[in-house]
Amino acid sequence: MRWGELAIITLLFGTPAYGAVGKLLATPGVSQIEGSAGGGIVPWAQLAGYASQDEWSVSGFCSRASLKNYQLDVCGVQANLFNRVELSFARQNFDVDALNLDIEQDIVGAKVRLYGDIIYSKYPQLSIGAAHKSLDDALVADLLGAKDDVGTDYYIAASKLHLGAIAGYNWFWNVTLRHSRANQLGILGYGGVSNSSPWQLEASSAIFLSRQWAIGAEYRQKSNNLGLGESDWKDLFVAWFPNKSVNVTAAWLDLGMIAGQPAQTGWYLSFTGYF
Repeated sequence: MRWGELAIITLLFGTPAYGAVGKLLATPGVSQIEGSAGGGIVPWAQLAGYASQDEWSVSGFCSRASLKNYQLDVCGVQANLFNRVELSFARQNFDVDALNLDIEQDIVGAKVRLYGDIIYSKYPQLSIGAAHKSLDDALVADLLGAKDDVGTDYYIAASKLHLGAIAGYNWFWNVTLRHSRANQLGILGYGGVSNSSPWQLEASSAIFLSRQWAIGAEYRQKSNNLGLGESDWKDLFVAWFPNKSVNVTAAWLDLGMIAGQPAQTGWYLSFTGYF
């Protein structure tokens, strides 16, 4: 973006959040594999970036999950408009080593903060969001019995950070309720032969060991539309926030059964830059 264009946008819409001081370090969370701000596998109520109510910000991320039989690479961008609306785009590349096969999916997301702040409000911050997903090639999804190659997830998330709550350390929690017909994030299409409930519960919790370091765990309930034994997801993570410009997150993953292959465990690494 040219400086002249940046100046016009700033005059019209406010100040970009370069070096913003309105939010505490680490409060945006990290980058979720579907493009939103949150944990690695669960979207949180926070919006991406450090923009306050009179600022906008942009962030970008890349993540890799390396499992026993599969690999998922994701890169995306996020925008925070005045700490009220988050817009995101992510491209997923799912690699099946045994078949020398790549499955790609695009995800366009939006999140709106309805109420509160994770620190300063009495009750948890509350946001609603949607993620529209589309497969580039639905051949594998069709062969497995999926009904569609596009779908939209809807969710509501509540997040709260309690300062000094556990032995003097800050404690964070998030609960998300999602409506989704996606099979393995949508990589295997949407819907199928079974009648699994489209409602799924997701949760995250973390302890901040310092301003820069957090450790935590996540859980994501999954449906089983294809009858392939799709498992709930779990992870243990550590996140590092050296400053308001970058975040690095690493995790151990237990994703269970994927496309008939059991015991899909492995590691996850993600980098996010904030502008």
